[in-house]
Amino acid sequence: MEFSIKQSSPDNQRSACLVLGVFEGGQLSPAAHILDQVVNHQLSDLIARGDMTGKAGSTVMLHTLSGVAAERVLLVGMGKPEELNAKQFIDVLRATFAALQKTNCKDAALYLTDLDVQDRDESWKINQIALLAAESAYRCDGLKSKPADKPSLRKILLGCAKKPGNTAQTTLHQASAIAHGMKLAKDLGNLPGNICTPTYLAEQAEKLAEAHKLKVTILEEKDMEKLGMHSLLAVTRGSRQPAKLITLEYRGADKKQKPVVLVGKGLTFDSGGISLKPGAEMDEMKYDMCGAASVLGTMLAIAEMSLKLNVVAVIPSSENMPDGAACRPGDIVKSMAGLTIEILNTDAEGRLILCDALTYAARFEPDTVVDIATLTGACVIALGGVASGLFSNQDQLARELADAGDYSNDKAWHMPLWDEYQQQLDSNFADMQNIGGRPAGSITAACFLSRFTKDYRWAHLDIAGTAWKSGKEKGSTGRPVPLLTQYLINRAQSAT
Repeated sequence: MEFSIKQSSPDNQRSACLVLGVFEGGQLSPAAHILDQVVNHQLSDLIARGDMTGKAGSTVMLHTLSGVAAERVLLVGMGKPEELNAKQFIDVLRATFAALQKTNCKDAALYLTDLDVQDRDESWKINQIALLAAESAYRCDGLKSKPADKPSLRKILLGCAKKPGNTAQTTLHQASAIAHGMKLAKDLGNLPGNICTPTYLAEQAEKLAEAHKLKVTILEEKDMEKLGMHSLLAVTRGSRQPAKLITLEYRGADKKQKPVVLVGKGLTFDSGGISLKPGAEMDEMKYDMCGAASVLGTMLAIAEMSLKLNVVAVIPSSENMPDGAACRPGDIVKSMAGLTIEILNTDAEGRLILCDALTYAARFEPDTVVDIATLTGACVIALGGVASGLFSNQDQLARELADAGDYSNDKAWHMPLWDEYQQQLDSNFADMQNIGGRPAGSITAACFLSRFTKDYRWAHLDIAGTAWKSGKEKGSTGRPVPLLTQYLINRAQSAT
């Protein structure tokens, strides 16, 4: 989808469809007021008849208005002006694009960026319009014998009654890059496990590196063995698919600048291993690599932005299967860090591959490390599908990530990481066990990871509840690409 922004008058704007806002009580947005004057108050008359109440999310499509260059005009209800907050604006945008996607419009001009949204600036509105437009056009039916026709809507113009701010074009370019990153993350997440294997993920990383001149390194199992990554290798023992440790290096700043390292869990299918999962909804365990997918999507986005920052992606990828060679409950393995782990549950495998990847990340001498993982069902119980769980060994880093999530509408909630929880990981036979029991399951999982991150600033995002949707709308969400990219944009801006 193509995006552009310019100052223009709605009556002169050629387009398949103009989109204008109407508030409750019949108040027209500034752009709608201009058009109403041109069409002899036809919009006001329609409102007076009760055909458009201005209720948030309501829509009315008008055709062939005289004196208007556009073919159609879509009136969108904005609700009460004083109640137009971020959530309501996003809900309105979703209703807008749902209405547009039902038409044959190839392009549309939206006059919504001039509207006042509580505690949000022009850049935020531009960003959300672009991301939600791309979301409305997303389809994942490429493996069907007869894919549906592609959506007609291809171009979006953000029309402004007043001149856009100096950063508007940059913001729109960044939003388009984020949309591309989210699409990549969704595409990878939605692929089945028989296609999206660790080898396939490595191949996609290589393609990304070639297209954007990134440095890529793929470690094989023999390489991991030499490094002492026995925790990671314990997980992959039961699979016929070889594990991969993928690294991508993006250098957009001075070589002396320490990088941000993103570590993405890449379990391309998780059966639970010997601690086998229930059969119901096990198909959704193809989404257990969404942490890796979000990291690859973020790398694509920042490369398209040419962001002035150094960023490294580390992706441990494997399957977790119940082969005769699979690790067993009660097995003890030694991690790359030299710490021994008693595996009480083979379905708590994500932390076993992440701990070695987090140790490996230290060789890049990072300023900050953020790991992203569909780690615990307990986080879904705690936060549902609204917010990702956020843990960190530094409160300032947690605030930076939470603020980025709030601004990008990709929310994360700061969870405790107190020493009192660490004792739940005590083992009689090893340095630690890989589970801490049912109480505070997402916290003890983060506590486990924290033992391998003492040498750097670190945060952990548990995206088990936010990476995909179940049910009728089953599919990858592309989260937390918006949060990660906004965090990195903020970092790059503060560095200049």
